[in-house]
Amino acid sequence: MSILVLNGPNLNLLGTREPQIYGAETLADVEARLAQEAQALGLALQCFQSNHEGALIDRIHAARLDGTRAFIVNPGGLTHTSVALRDAFAGVALPVVEVHISNVHRREEFRHHSFISGIAEGVIAGLGTEGYSAALRFLARRLAQASTASR
Repeated sequence: MSILVLNGPNLNLLGTREPQIYGAETLADVEARLAQEAQALGLALQCFQSNHEGALIDRIHAARLDGTRAFIVNPGGLTHTSVALRDAFAGVALPVVEVHISNVHRREEFRHHSFISGIAEGVIAGLGTEGYSAALRFLARRLAQASTASR
């Protein structure tokens, strides 16, 4: 079972961008840790980051055919602006867990609305990069239960 981790605009700057908000861990650090955790859970993991909305949408569409069973997504600033990203997730109809490193509800008002949350299985905000790990563990259990139920 494969999980696709998608990271949107500016997340390539983790570790250097506003470390007081996002921490010192780089995106490469997060991805390496998640790969180890996924392996321990018996999952395959793919990671993709882009600063371009269309590239993210193309990758979501490709997931329909590459064995992806679920998504973990941190849409970055597209969270609050992209109906197209939301529609791409709805169109492939795979489980999505939305992750935000900071607690977006303690920040600027415009960050309080997400176009993704309404179609997500869950939303994790404010746990730092540990939110990705929590999403991975949740999806591992959910996919295992679905696999058992289909037998």
